[in-house]
Amino acid sequence: MTGTKTMHTPFADFAPPLRQPTDLRRAVTAACRREEAHTLAPLIEAARFPGERRDAIRKTATSLVEAIRLRQKSSTRLGSVDALMQEYSLSSLEGVALMCLAEALLRIPDDDTRDALIRDKIGKGQWREHVGGNRPLFVNAATWGLVVAGKLYGGIDGSVDDQGLSRALSRLIGRAGEPVVRRGVDLAMRMMGEQFVTGQTIAKALKRARELEAKGFRYSYDMLGEAAVTAADAERYYRDYENAIRAIGAAGKGKGVYQGPGISIKLSALHPRYARAKAGRTMDELLPRVKALALLSKGYDIGLNIDAEEADRLELSMDLLESLALDPDLAGWNGLGFVVQAYGKRCPQVIDWLIDLAERAQRRIMVRLVKGAYWDAEIKRAQVDGQRDFPVYTRKRHTDVSYIACARKLLGAPRQIYPQFATHNAQTLATVYHLAGPDSYTPDQYEFQCLHGMGEGLYSQVVGKDKLARPCRIYAPVGTHETLLAYLVRRLLENGANSSFVNRIADPKVAVAELVEDPVEAVLDMAEPGARHEGIALPSAIYPDRANSAGLDLADEDTLAALTHGLQATLAQPWFAAAEGVTGTARPVRNPADHCDVVGEVIDTPAAYAPEAMARARASTWGLFAVEERALILEKAAGAMQAQMPRLMGLAMREAGKSAANAIAEVREAIDFLHYYALQARQTFGSAQKPLGPIVCISPWNFPLAIFTGQVSAALVAGNPVLAKPAEETPLIAAEAVRILHEAGVPADALQLLPGDGEIGAALIA
Repeated sequence: MTGTKTMHTPFADFAPPLRQPTDLRRAVTAACRREEAHTLAPLIEAARFPGERRDAIRKTATSLVEAIRLRQKSSTRLGSVDALMQEYSLSSLEGVALMCLAEALLRIPDDDTRDALIRDKIGKGQWREHVGGNRPLFVNAATWGLVVAGKLYGGIDGSVDDQGLSRALSRLIGRAGEPVVRRGVDLAMRMMGEQFVTGQTIAKALKRARELEAKGFRYSYDMLGEAAVTAADAERYYRDYENAIRAIGAAGKGKGVYQGPGISIKLSALHPRYARAKAGRTMDELLPRVKALALLSKGYDIGLNIDAEEADRLELSMDLLESLALDPDLAGWNGLGFVVQAYGKRCPQVIDWLIDLAERAQRRIMVRLVKGAYWDAEIKRAQVDGQRDFPVYTRKRHTDVSYIACARKLLGAPRQIYPQFATHNAQTLATVYHLAGPDSYTPDQYEFQCLHGMGEGLYSQVVGKDKLARPCRIYAPVGTHETLLAYLVRRLLENGANSSFVNRIADPKVAVAELVEDPVEAVLDMAEPGARHEGIALPSAIYPDRANSAGLDLADEDTLAALTHGLQATLAQPWFAAAEGVTGTARPVRNPADHCDVVGEVIDTPAAYAPEAMARARASTWGLFAVEERALILEKAAGAMQAQMPRLMGLAMREAGKSAANAIAEVREAIDFLHYYALQARQTFGSAQKPLGPIVCISPWNFPLAIFTGQVSAALVAGNPVLAKPAEETPLIAAEAVRILHEAGVPADALQLLPGDGEIGAALIA
């Protein structure tokens, strides 16, 4: 009853470590798991300034904010994304509708669904309130398209009869119908998209950039496109980057990596499997592509920045950067750049590692410090995946504190790092300005950065000899409307939120003093400085009345090392399944992904055993157990499954051919079923509840633990004895579930495992 030894050892190549772990890399890995207050405490001290310097920062920030607001009052410029953010806050119904449309409308393939979305999202929006006044023409033009659509779907009434609008719209719908509305909304969304894109081609973007370059701005171009799904996608994006580097290099005219234009690339655009689970493929296939782009950039002496993406890709991107930085073919070029996100708990440790890497590589690395653009996704992903904690801060002020502390760290290593401070926040900008020394700036010491179409009011006060006289590089997206969507949604989420500086500065109700408050002092004034946001539930507590199952972070190197050990330990286990008292010839259970791997053995239950099993179930006293006792037994089993996750994962991966991520989800779903049905029993059953009697549960192979446990636990908690017949292909993991439930307190006659083929299933049903 033991597995047969094979030439190939399962899990032998599961999650090999990235690079040889060093103390600095271990610090990066560990930082993500710390509590928010613990992580923030040293950063508060690093970001705190004495009173005199704090006053100087506040004075500079106040001057910047007042100048921006004065400019907004007097400006008649067209095409301001700042104006769009002011007009459609994400705290408004219209702002949410716009975000939904921007994310979805252009990628919906059929007209019927597009029409349904338009009706749903804009039919009730108060678009008419956003028209006219002193708003920029761009906002009005986009709004009129939405007014037309909203009134066509929302009905015509006398309150919108300005200049015969209602009658005109009535005639329009009568003549043309919904396609006209669809086209109008489509054009409005495209108009908004254009405000975020420098040009549809790199040639157009370079031409458009000349005006601001003449005023002292620099550019970093980003060819829109991320998360390549296929190899064809990745190849297309690679060619776009390659062509862009040639064009940017020619336009740079030898100005160098600091004075001239550069390019930003997203690694997810260059490989369809850019993830920790595919680290081997990434290094073998993606690294040569990125190196080729880096060599091309080196030839033109322009900067190449690797953009930051989701937290679970950070350490993989660090491995790629290290390979590039230490590559002798790229020696002597200081254009290699990396982006770090201040909202990430690991940001300070990543910067320490970057400084060390630059020292080892004998080069200066360009580091763009951003606050982060994936916050919503990182929070939700951690909750859905049942992680221990969040990889990012839960309060905007905490991110602001982290940014300042990390800025100090970057400025403290001028020989190794060329800092690039990307921010639209006047207080943050003023802090960096004073932190770097307002009277001691030297060329190529550092630069600021902003997004195309945003922050122009702020940086018009920075660039230029008669201003703060500090350089600013514009992050300039280039691409068609079809490649804009993911980027556009991030910008709307990032800057349309009511906590965003871009949003708040445009709101006259927000006092200047609020906009320039010191984030460190604001945090210290809290009842619990550094405490996690009380409105954001930890992943373990997303359900108000029951526990959430805990997952495993498959991008965490320590977790992967422990999981590898746990999976390999399961190979020595003699897995076996059989009904109690049934004997006979055992058959092997094979790994569907590797038929040489015999996972264990099973004795199939003969059909003739069904009456005996049924009689035993009928005689069970399980139905006499109190509801609370049955619920507690299920919860005890849930705790046992949680503790034995690597064992159960190993079975799911070998017996059912599941990936590690699928196996985690499989075990977690089983645990959640146990918690859920325990809760339902307490809330639903009274003292008069009567069991139905023996229940036959037949489960499929594709969810061999989750569905099996869900069926069984629902029947058990209602007081019914269960005859459990798992799929013929996956009896071993079902046997483990039954063992766990028995050990938790379910009597053997109340839960009987009856593995076998369709004959025993048919006999039980009969």
